[in-house]
Amino acid sequence: MKIKTFIGLLLLLIIGLTSTSCGSAKVGENPSSVAEAEEILAKKAKKQSKIAKKEKKKAYKIYWKKQSKEARKSVKRNAKRQRKLARRK
Repeated sequence: MKIKTFIGLLLLLIIGLTSTSCGSAKVGENPSSVAEAEEILAKKAKKQSKIAKKEKKKAYKIYWKKQSKEARKSVKRNAKRQRKLARRK
């Protein structure tokens, strides 16, 4: 009985070691060159900036929807006046 248990544990240990060793070395996970790494980082940065732009635009829309119509008109008139003054100078 003890021999069967020992052989069973030994087989489980061998199977466990072979399956984990194959799974730990994944091919293609790490870039092989500096150029590839920079390209991956550039893609991540571009994706993050795109998400940030969308969030900024969404917040801007929400803010201006909460403002009154008179406040929106006032800001628009002030911006127009500032542009005219800038052109005159």
